[in-house]
Amino acid sequence: MRTATYLGGVVFVLGLGVAVAPADDKGNPKFNDQVFVNKAAIGGVHEVQLGMVAKTNAASSEVKKFGERMVTDHTALGDSLKTAARDAKLTLPTKLDDDAQKHIDQLSKLRGAEFDRAYMDHMVADHKGDVALFEQASKEANDPALRAFAAKSLPTLREHLEQATKIKTGLGKGQ
Repeated sequence: MRTATYLGGVVFVLGLGVAVAPADDKGNPKFNDQVFVNKAAIGGVHEVQLGMVAKTNAASSEVKKFGERMVTDHTALGDSLKTAARDAKLTLPTKLDDDAQKHIDQLSKLRGAEFDRAYMDHMVADHKGDVALFEQASKEANDPALRAFAAKSLPTLREHLEQATKIKTGLGKGQ
């Protein structure tokens, strides 16, 4: 499967929290660039794989279209992440973590309206986490290439959150 070889090639974060390391001398958590890169890369593959599932398992044409957009956008963002990580001399993970794989496995079993609701709920929650993490990275990443990547990615991620929220709301109205 193409996405298996593209692990570092996509960006979406699973609402995994902030990319932090041990505290600084004032007790504030330090931002960790490698943790951010790992979360972004794993989340990206997760997003692309779920987008592919949406294209086949969704009932709603809007949900299918959203899935297609996730594949396209997050693949492009992932290419940018690869470049930023390389410039920062950081490595990309080579496989999904257990939590991301669990979500893919669970959602892959659903079809039709049940899939639509579960997928869009997941997309709203994930994109909220995405935006928070990328906002933090845009301000606190130690490497300038990662800060720039995060800042450049934010408008797309915010747009995804807005679109996911709108579709989720519409599903509740008989869409």
